[in-house]
Amino acid sequence: MAEKRALIFGISGQDGAYLADCLLRDGYQVFGTSRDRDMANFNNLKQIGIIDRVDICSASLVDFRSVLQAISDIRPSEIYNLSGQSSVALSFAAPIETFDGIVVGTLNILESIRFLKADIKFYNACSSEVFGDAHGVQANEETPFRPRSPYAVAKAAAYWAVANYREAYSLFACSGLLFNHESPLRPARFVTQKVVRGAVDIARGGADKLVLGNLKVSRDWGWAPEYVEAMTLMLRQNNPEDFIIATGTTSKLEDFVGRAFAAVGLDWRDHVTSDPSFQRPTDLSFSVGDPSKARSQLGWAARIKMPEVVDELVAAEQLRRSAQEP
Repeated sequence: MAEKRALIFGISGQDGAYLADCLLRDGYQVFGTSRDRDMANFNNLKQIGIIDRVDICSASLVDFRSVLQAISDIRPSEIYNLSGQSSVALSFAAPIETFDGIVVGTLNILESIRFLKADIKFYNACSSEVFGDAHGVQANEETPFRPRSPYAVAKAAAYWAVANYREAYSLFACSGLLFNHESPLRPARFVTQKVVRGAVDIARGGADKLVLGNLKVSRDWGWAPEYVEAMTLMLRQNNPEDFIIATGTTSKLEDFVGRAFAAVGLDWRDHVTSDPSFQRPTDLSFSVGDPSKARSQLGWAARIKMPEVVDELVAAEQLRRSAQEP
């Protein structure tokens, strides 16, 4: 039996796949869950070439018995909760599903660890969305929460559940407050992928226009494979603490778009339009994190920032398109 065993709830997503790869390289035996392992395709695990190196079991995060059984059977030394609906925009259309998956799922893991009296370190994926609109100020670990979407409300509730179990039951439980982080594994519904795929499509003659929402919003964009490294470092500390994971810099969506179109030899202003109907009921105009605590205590700092993130995404999309050609 491997000494280091990690269980990832949400292993099929972007962060779950990269985290599994990171843990495998660190010598862990990696387990992951899916509501139905026989029906899921695990494309992200296949894309990065590790599907045959992880053990998958069926478990529903909103069902306590299912979660308890998975943890009892696997007996992990570390649990990472990356599961739940991850789209801010979709949370407005499916608020109850979003809340249940994030909050009830997190509570089920925490209660299972407490019930089993297990020596397990627990990481919970929180989100920069809990801070709401930063109004030009870097958010740090002491910044008050002002969630402005069902997704953010759920993430805030899960954060405080983790803090409560840490204090009440002395669990090693912590949350990572991650700002936006991208990769080629991002689903197409995310605006970054919409931009990159749109730019490549237009450059290849497949379209002429790309319609987006508010181009003036600012975000702190980083690189997902780097951010999962911070997750593992959080569980290797002597004491459980919450950390902001961010680049510390922010860019307008307009700049992200401009970089993507420039990478394919186009001027974005000739092809991109803004449609107010694409905007969410409430949105954040400005978001940026202060990663000082992660840098000083974890020794972690983002190496890849927005311009390089865009370049990597465009190159990956061009490669994907070329691979599909006859």
